[in-house]
Amino acid sequence: MTIPTATEILSLLKQAKPRRTAEAPRDARGIYGLYDHTGTFRYIGSTSSAAETFYKRIHQRHRTGSESSSHYFSRMYNTGRMWRKRNDPATKSDGDIAKALRNKFIARHCGCTWVTLPDHADIAGLEAQVITLAPPEMVAWNRGGMEAYDEPIDLVDALIAELGLSPTEHAALGRQRDRHLGGMFVVQSATSSAEVSCGLPPLPKGPFRFFALDVETANHDRGSICQVGVACVRPDSSIVTWVTLVDPRTSRWVFSGLHGITKSMVTGAPTIGAVIDALDAMLNGYTVYQHSGFDQSAIRAACENLAREEPSWAWNDSVSVARVAWPELKGNGGHGLASLKAHLGLQFEHHDAGEDARAAAEIVVMAERSMRVSVKPRSEPTNNDVLDYDDIGLASMPDTAIPRNVFAAATPIGTRLTADMNAIKALIRVPVAADGSCFGPDLARNGHFTVGAKGEEKKYDSFEAALDALTKMDKPRWRRPNSAGNWGIVSGNAWKSIERG
Repeated sequence: MTIPTATEILSLLKQAKPRRTAEAPRDARGIYGLYDHTGTFRYIGSTSSAAETFYKRIHQRHRTGSESSSHYFSRMYNTGRMWRKRNDPATKSDGDIAKALRNKFIARHCGCTWVTLPDHADIAGLEAQVITLAPPEMVAWNRGGMEAYDEPIDLVDALIAELGLSPTEHAALGRQRDRHLGGMFVVQSATSSAEVSCGLPPLPKGPFRFFALDVETANHDRGSICQVGVACVRPDSSIVTWVTLVDPRTSRWVFSGLHGITKSMVTGAPTIGAVIDALDAMLNGYTVYQHSGFDQSAIRAACENLAREEPSWAWNDSVSVARVAWPELKGNGGHGLASLKAHLGLQFEHHDAGEDARAAAEIVVMAERSMRVSVKPRSEPTNNDVLDYDDIGLASMPDTAIPRNVFAAATPIGTRLTADMNAIKALIRVPVAADGSCFGPDLARNGHFTVGAKGEEKKYDSFEAALDALTKMDKPRWRRPNSAGNWGIVSGNAWKSIERG
């Protein structure tokens, strides 16, 4: 094989049509060029090492390698939602998702050309000559000559939509974008090195006024927590979000299709015990909001599973706050997160613990502005017989500060708020059958609720006890009448929230 000159190699590289990185030859070596997502020739390199082929150097090293200057695709597209801080244990889970997206982006939108040379050729020497002859734009990446690109937002959006990423993955990519931009998720550590070493992200530093917490679970056991998110609200109402995956130490994964978290994703993640230990010092003594009562019950169930005492956090409910602030939604979409998202223009990915916690915190902040009251920095004991602002974590303001469209001027604020809050009904999660019917308080027969598979049925005197039994089943089953009035067993294939009757 005749060895071409440097001038001939440069000409061949220019004339060749760019190919996708996966098409680079697996059994050849030589000199190659890299193209960016706009189709512009940006880099000249070579497989000078005898152990490397075009495929190994381009598709594997440049595309999937570290973000160092020698792996140019990875370096140039370490940006926005594809950004990753290498070897950072605090952001590893999110960073791995961002890197996987970057790898797919490069494979889809970037290209390469190559000129094959025999193994006995002076490949390194020819590479140096070709770089010297090349115009500046063709070697703009060489030796770190360009900064990483701004995120090609439209292309990334289209790729994410095509890949069908889960809400958890969407939220992780959003956090990586904010970290790259130096935004609200970049916080100073207030934790010890021991916390980081056990896989926990560093906790943000205060001061904070209040918190919101959300969890995701692996299965119907409320203690099977696989993700925890905490939204921390500062005195100026800005919000910093902390989130971690959790290893629930279970082989039953029922809700992966809902939140996108799988058993493999939580390998090496901290246990819920370690998470509660870390959070307790930060949350203890402050109001902690949840959206409905599920999250507190999940923490309680996890503590019961561990035979440990439940933390004494001052729980409150952002659903209750929303019902007081926006009563017009009752019977018109309700006060669930999806309805409030549309009504208030919130931007978040549902079923990601960090995103949902942030949404709950934003709901409280927006309710404060609507009612012109504020959440107190720390919760204080309240009179259990009299419900006032303290009961929802709100500090009372003068009557004249309350907009008349929220509370009637002729009605004392505490009395009106008490009446509104007493009318609020808690949300509960119940199983739903394929025909759309769900398990409910109206399914008692002869004073009993019957649940369980045929031959394994059990009767419960109360709806709450029967529902608790259903949540612990791999597949919830219960007896209910069909349209003809005949009682039979049905199976649940989903869960939804309803108001307790």
